[in-house]
Amino acid sequence: MGTPTQITDAPPPAPQPTVDKRAARGATRPGDRIFLALSRGSGILLLVIMAAIAVFLTYRASLAINKDQGNFLTTFQWDTNLVPPNFGIAVLAFGTVVSSIVAMVIAVPVAVAIALFLTHYAPRRMRGPIAYVIDLLAAVPSIVYGLWGALVLVPHMNGLFGWLNDYLGWTGVFSWEGGAPRSMLTVGILLAIMILPIITNVSREVFRQVPQMHEEAALALGATRWEVIRMAVIPFGRSGVISASMLGLGRALGETMAVATVLSPTFDIQASLLDPGGGTFAQNIASKFGEATEFGRDALIASGLVLFVITLLVNGAARAIIARRKEYSGANA
Repeated sequence: MGTPTQITDAPPPAPQPTVDKRAARGATRPGDRIFLALSRGSGILLLVIMAAIAVFLTYRASLAINKDQGNFLTTFQWDTNLVPPNFGIAVLAFGTVVSSIVAMVIAVPVAVAIALFLTHYAPRRMRGPIAYVIDLLAAVPSIVYGLWGALVLVPHMNGLFGWLNDYLGWTGVFSWEGGAPRSMLTVGILLAIMILPIITNVSREVFRQVPQMHEEAALALGATRWEVIRMAVIPFGRSGVISASMLGLGRALGETMAVATVLSPTFDIQASLLDPGGGTFAQNIASKFGEATEFGRDALIASGLVLFVITLLVNGAARAIIARRKEYSGANA
């Protein structure tokens, strides 16, 4: 006689989560639908505004460029009152790019160092006051920076210019003939001071978002504080630092009153950064727009179109860099 087979009850199947088909298809609540419509409309409105600006600038620029006697891209002159007119943007483009590069070379390392100091080195009692001062500097109007640059910075640049001429004058880039220090280097230093708070604030907020586990893991492996910053903090915040730098570069490219107050504009490209002269798009528009004729304003708008295109190219390049580097960022870990 065989032994009876023992039958055990099978466990009941686990309940399956219910899926709201209406929620899966999209927003169903009135608030969600309103928010979705507002968000989508804001994005479309932004594109429409950008397109309208581009169309306006292109139309007004074409009116001036068609009557230009010289080459708009290579002419070293700006005289819209001649018959026929003769003007170009070679000097303005060179001055805008050079002054912005000088500002970025000075401001970005200092801003990143300040952000790292505030997030990883400074005592807690120091972080608040320093951060408050940086926020205050970001809110100072550009005309105040310009007045400070003209009254304080320019008179004290002779020593620096003399030192650069003595030790680096052989390069030609830092040669100085003793003129007034109202040059591209002075403009670049002033722009660096202006964009420093912007880059510092954004970089500081990015470094504060580094996961604590990343830093603790590096410390557990025996890393020093600098090695933690180099291996965990900087790779995580690289994209944020690039974005902060692009914000600062955007202000440097479009700065008007501070540059107009400090620079001695001339339509000539100087090989040395210490010699007075040069000009930028924004400075030229601000100084000539009030007295310009209708055709002169169209010519200034044409130069503004070039600045608009440069800004778009810079932002596009920044987006491409961030897209290439995002796989190295700790944000995806």
